[in-house]
Amino acid sequence: MEFDVIVVGAGLAGLTATAELADAGRKVLLVDQEPEASFGGQAWWSFGGLFLVDSPEQRRMGIKDSKELAWQDWLGAAGFDRTGDEDYWGLKWAKAYVDFAAGEKRKWLAEMGVKFFPVVGWAERGGYLAEGHGNSVPRFHIVWGTGPGIVAPFERRVREHMKNGVVEYRPRHQVDGLLTEGAAVTGIHGSILEPSEAARGEVSSRNKIGNFTYNAQAVIVTSGGIGGNHELIRKNWPERLGEAPQDMLSGVPEHVDGRMLAITELAGGRLVNRDRMWHYTEGIKNWNPVWRRHGIRILPGPSSLWFDATGKRFPAPNFPGFDTLGTLETIQKTGYSYSWFILTQKIIEKEFALSGSEQNPDLTGKSIPQVLSRVKKGATAPVQAFMDKGEDFIVADNLPDLVTGMNKLTGENLLDLNEIKRQIVARDRQLDNTFTKDLQVTAMRGARNYRGDRLIRVASPHKILDPKNGPLIAVRLNIVSRKTLGGLQTDLSARVLNDAGQPISGLYAAGEVAGFGGGGVHGYRSLEGTFLGGCLFSGRVAGRAAAEFSG
Repeated sequence: MEFDVIVVGAGLAGLTATAELADAGRKVLLVDQEPEASFGGQAWWSFGGLFLVDSPEQRRMGIKDSKELAWQDWLGAAGFDRTGDEDYWGLKWAKAYVDFAAGEKRKWLAEMGVKFFPVVGWAERGGYLAEGHGNSVPRFHIVWGTGPGIVAPFERRVREHMKNGVVEYRPRHQVDGLLTEGAAVTGIHGSILEPSEAARGEVSSRNKIGNFTYNAQAVIVTSGGIGGNHELIRKNWPERLGEAPQDMLSGVPEHVDGRMLAITELAGGRLVNRDRMWHYTEGIKNWNPVWRRHGIRILPGPSSLWFDATGKRFPAPNFPGFDTLGTLETIQKTGYSYSWFILTQKIIEKEFALSGSEQNPDLTGKSIPQVLSRVKKGATAPVQAFMDKGEDFIVADNLPDLVTGMNKLTGENLLDLNEIKRQIVARDRQLDNTFTKDLQVTAMRGARNYRGDRLIRVASPHKILDPKNGPLIAVRLNIVSRKTLGGLQTDLSARVLNDAGQPISGLYAAGEVAGFGGGGVHGYRSLEGTFLGGCLFSGRVAGRAAAEFSG
């Protein structure tokens, strides 16, 4: 054999698997269709959030967490309902992952030099009963250095093995098929693409200049999901989320096309939970795009008022940051694929963050002075840039001018000033007492009982229409594609299963292509911080299992 193991895809799951294989002394070929500039894949662009349970960071912030509470939350979010078939292995992977997140995950990362921002974020707050969807407590740990910070230790491990000849890395190698002998996978074949100077995330050429065939004892597929392939997203779109949006932004580069899913399926791998996916509802068009339809997600605090395209305030629990897919379903059933935030300057200063390493230069650059500047008056520089240059932002000193600007932006004149004013005035009246029947106001006040939210995340409750809190701001929110929650079904050793439920000899999968483990570790919904973590965990499992198989 030319190689012991071939890894297809140089994203975080692929790097993790490659590092584990090389550490075990296996000869590894790592291939990727993109140029070397994209080494690290989607993870590089991420905010670097990781789901950890009962961490030192949580305890320092006064958060009481436990593995039992995390598992309760996971089950409430996942809603596994295909446990006899498509969810059978996903459920097992979920239990193993929560054990990992509550156990050795942080220590394992710390030993590689990964550090965390001290304030733990509270993503996907739920808004239902105790056993429903959502995180009961903050668990979103931001890596110091964001996405590049989590990629770095694995890239370092892989490049060290490249220097000592244990790992061969070949970019611009597009896999077109898996080689098989009998029922076993024994290698890959494909096309060599012409060299490309495309920067990270930019479109690269698909012109072919040659072909390749490589053999190995095992192949690990870590090629990512379908977030850049809107046609495939619409094909798999579930009826429960309403009509598939005709207009979407892309939260990932165009090369995240899902082509290895079909290739692996053709080799006998089973795809499950195709209808499960994770797209964000708070997308804004990037004023400085890297890829086509480049969307950035707002990471909102809980105070902005959320209206549909016609100006009706969404009902509980469709509040910012509470239930991503619940709000997506609500939006799509309005017949429009966009919605609105209305907020104040006070809210945007404290509550708006933008997802992505490039939108958080202070955290990405590990600059403590820049991080401390976030508490100063005014929006952060990246947010201010969108306010100044982004087409989705309207800023006005009064509500009539704001609504006029909103109608002008869409050209649809769907918004009635009096209707919007009535709803905001009704909400503002709820602030005359410390108690209220408005559940969003209750949630805002409850959030501020958590020290981290009170310090840097949730604005003091105030009246939207009081001029001293202005100016007023409206943000048009678009659907932005992101993650695939289903994928190749794998057992707990990351072996890809066939339609009969049997492992295919020599074939493994990890990361998003495998639904982050088992073909759907998240079920229907994510608790956030679990995508990068799912790549790390499943990549580690696949690498160790393939190392044992090929030993």
